[in-house]
Amino acid sequence: MAKIGTQMAPARAFRAMSANPIRELFELQRGINQLFDESFGAPREDTALKAWTPAVDVYEDQDSFLIKVDLPEIGREDVKVNLNENILSISGERRVENEEKRENYHRVERSYGQFYRSFTLPPNVNPEAINAQFKDGVLRLTLPKKEEAKPRQIDVKVQ
Repeated sequence: MAKIGTQMAPARAFRAMSANPIRELFELQRGINQLFDESFGAPREDTALKAWTPAVDVYEDQDSFLIKVDLPEIGREDVKVNLNENILSISGERRVENEEKRENYHRVERSYGQFYRSFTLPPNVNPEAINAQFKDGVLRLTLPKKEEAKPRQIDVKVQ
């Protein structure tokens, strides 16, 4: 049944403003570059060897922040976590396995090479207590909050 009158616009037309406009610009640029690459038949074989960015989740609870970074098929020795002032940086490299066998591949879509991510820590993080664990291809960084930044319960006394 057709509606008469106004039509609804696609949902993406009503996208809310992002908290990070720089990231939005980079995503727009990546999309435009991909559109031109696909439209004009640019070779896609080299995309796996370009820089890549691992997926990250940042979560906050009452006591800490948790950063989870997906780093499949990367060894612990190939990942570096640094703290300089209030900037937490994660860098490393996913190496191409068995480069001599690449000629037998029919398709290579996974990205390889170096990566770098950085996060500005909020002032309520205790930098001395940051903990990093690497298990099953996931790097987990726990950033505890300073004691004075944690919410606390105040008892109300009745008189």
